[in-house]
Amino acid sequence: MVDLNVVAMKLSELADRISRIRSHCPGNPEDLATDLDALDIVSFNLLLAVQVCLDLASHLISDEGWQPVSTARGAIERLEERGVISQETARSLRDAIGLRNIVAHGYSGVDPEQIHAAATAGMADLERFAAEVSAWVEGRGSPTG
Repeated sequence: MVDLNVVAMKLSELADRISRIRSHCPGNPEDLATDLDALDIVSFNLLLAVQVCLDLASHLISDEGWQPVSTARGAIERLEERGVISQETARSLRDAIGLRNIVAHGYSGVDPEQIHAAATAGMADLERFAAEVSAWVEGRGSPTG
């Protein structure tokens, strides 16, 4: 059974990361590109926000006893298969995992325009993930485990 305390803690952390991203992201990509401190803060918090989503996915998969997965994308797909998140949210999160990998591993450097797009338009995807996970957990009526 899903541990509601873990879910609540992770959702709170995700909300905090989204807030930090919004508070440090300037209005346009050019300003983000020239403010390297803001670029670092926004990039790092994006990476951590996506990681929180993956941690939540792993938690749900484990606690529910679902077939384990071996990749981050697989974890998102498992949530979609089980009806926890929508197809649209799963697609967005798969894209976000790619960006997380670029930030984490520095593949070809970080593109400030891509980071800006994720930090603005992409926040709705993370919020939708949180809402869908919350609704799924609440709909189950699971006691804290």
